[in-house]
Amino acid sequence: MAGKFFNISKRLILYLRIWLTMSRNSFMIYLNQKKILAIFLTGKILRFSFFVAFLYFLVVGSESLAGYSVNQTLFFFLTFSLIDSISQFLFREVYRFRTLVVTGDLDLILVKPINTLFRVLMGGADVIDLITLPPLFFAVWYVGIRLDPSTLQVFLYLLMILNGLFLATAFHIAVLALGIVTLEIDNTIMIYRDVTNLGRLPIDIYREPLRGILTYLIPVGVMITLPAKAFMGLVTPVGVFISFGLGIVVLSASLKVWGFALKKYSSASS
Repeated sequence: MAGKFFNISKRLILYLRIWLTMSRNSFMIYLNQKKILAIFLTGKILRFSFFVAFLYFLVVGSESLAGYSVNQTLFFFLTFSLIDSISQFLFREVYRFRTLVVTGDLDLILVKPINTLFRVLMGGADVIDLITLPPLFFAVWYVGIRLDPSTLQVFLYLLMILNGLFLATAFHIAVLALGIVTLEIDNTIMIYRDVTNLGRLPIDIYREPLRGILTYLIPVGVMITLPAKAFMGLVTPVGVFISFGLGIVVLSASLKVWGFALKKYSSASS
């Protein structure tokens, strides 16, 4: 048992070192293009700031949004931004996957002694999201403490954030699998971004059947809205653990879909 645990730990450390190396290489590409980095970073900050200002004046003018106060509405958006930024930071390589399939460079990855899914999913972190994550963590903390949560609510929030990342991972894996089968990964990943953007605000603002679709069919509500509701004490611990189980099931299903798609892959050079 101890030997098996040691082997697993050793393998995890190996993959961590590989990820750090790939991320460092990705960072160097961006840092060598300082003007482009500055433009993208400025654009991201401005877009974030304008939307926060829009939410503030919207809720202040109407006194509430679907029954939520200014701080609660801002916390929903900050939770969305946190999950979205972490997933973009980790899974930026997904946006470059189509090129690997079309050019046949995926063949070179398949023959290497590392997990193929790990390489195409986490092959290089995004330095822009790395820069924006620390102030985003601070903003979540700053707005969150004004909601006066209990220790249990904070724990459930962190658990649901982890669940949201499970679901985000599952979506990205499904996009990769679809990219092998159809080569339409660019459109699919943008559809994913558009759908998740519906979670920038609490899904309570949407009417049925859209609200039900975003909750049960496409679990954007579970991924983004439920963590903030758990923080506010609006979700029971049982509901949180059921949602966490759903995240694990969806992630497992996406891995099976990836395995099926990989069997259908035919080399561009064949």
